[in-house]
Amino acid sequence: MARRWIEVLRYGLLPPRCLLCGAQGHDGIDLCADCAAELPRNHHCCARCALPLPTSAALCGQCQRHPPTWDAAWAPFRYGWPLDRLESRYKFGAALAAGRALGALWQREPLTVEQPALIVPVPLHRTRLRRRGYNQALELARPLAKALGVPCRHDVLRRVRATDAQTELDAVTRRRNVRAAFAVREGIALPSHVAVLDDVMTTGATLAECARVLKRAGVQRVDVWALARAPSKQK
Repeated sequence: MARRWIEVLRYGLLPPRCLLCGAQGHDGIDLCADCAAELPRNHHCCARCALPLPTSAALCGQCQRHPPTWDAAWAPFRYGWPLDRLESRYKFGAALAAGRALGALWQREPLTVEQPALIVPVPLHRTRLRRRGYNQALELARPLAKALGVPCRHDVLRRVRATDAQTELDAVTRRRNVRAAFAVREGIALPSHVAVLDDVMTTGATLAECARVLKRAGVQRVDVWALARAPSKQK
């Protein structure tokens, strides 16, 4: 928690400096223009799962064989250098300035899917939230939702059980790890179109489970949004 307040004070009192090279920040964020331009954009991808592809396609081979539980995906960046460095510092190193920089860049990317009626960040289990001090998905979702003029609610989904970190797990184990890990809170009226938001989409297991429980609760269309999509061939 102390590290978080140090980040807040630094951001408020000092001019922006590039988090990657140390040069002067550009356009009000802690990245210089050159480093910001170097972040890998996901311009060519599968429209259904946002998997990076040589050329854009409505459905990649995996989505043709096994359609995901969600309806469309938006991930404006690819998970690779140097975005992966910033994301790791943000998620695991309490570098909130990195999260603000990534969030600001996300807001400037064109929305390539239909705008939803509600944005729902993927929740953390209370034990992990207590340990980390913040939910990285929620911190990205709030300013993005404000920029788009879309409501954002963090109380729609709850994580009903703690799960192992997904980082070192394969695709099959990831799906098993998050099975029945989420639930929709009772008594919440949901719109027909919801976007579930996370920081990084690797295999899509977490987002798929969130989409499944939302559709089971009556949501007609669920899209999945992530800051970055890993260039994996598995989901």
